[in-house]
Amino acid sequence: MSDLLDLGLQLAPMTAADVGEVCALEASVFPFPWSRGNFIDSLNSGYDCWTVRDGAGELAGYYLLMYALDEAHLLDVAVAAPRQRQGLGRRLLAVLAARARSQGMTSILLEVRPSNERALEVYRRHGFVHIGRRKGYYPAGAAGREDAIVMRLDL
Repeated sequence: MSDLLDLGLQLAPMTAADVGEVCALEASVFPFPWSRGNFIDSLNSGYDCWTVRDGAGELAGYYLLMYALDEAHLLDVAVAAPRQRQGLGRRLLAVLAARARSQGMTSILLEVRPSNERALEVYRRHGFVHIGRRKGYYPAGAAGREDAIVMRLDL
C-alpha cells in the first residue's frame, strides 16, 4: 500500500457508487468489458473489490478478488490507459497479493488472454507461472472465442 501512497494514490473498497466509473475504465481498456451487472454481482457476493484513485479523485485502477478455501482468484484488474506503463500495474499486483496473504490465501489464480502480451509480461515479472489453458474461454468477436492462459502465484 505504501507504494501507492508514494505515487499519491489512495486505495479504497469499491462501492456501488464507483461502478459507473469502473465500467467506463473497463470499457476503455478491454475489448470485451465486464458489464455493470458483473461488477454489481461481485459486490453483492462480497468479493474483495478495491479502487485506486489519485489526489483529485480520478479513478486510476481497480481489482476484484474472490476467495475460495486458501486460494484467491483475481477476477479483474485494470489500470487507466493514461496510467499504464508507469509501474502502477506492478504495484497493484503487490497490493492485491499482500491483501490475499492477509486473508490467509496461499496462492492467486488468474486467467489472461494469450493476445494480451503486455499483461502476460507483467504477470510473469511478478512471479505468476503458466499452469494451464482454458479453451474458448473469452469472447473474441468475429474470431469466435479465444483461449485463456491460467496462471498462478504462490504467496
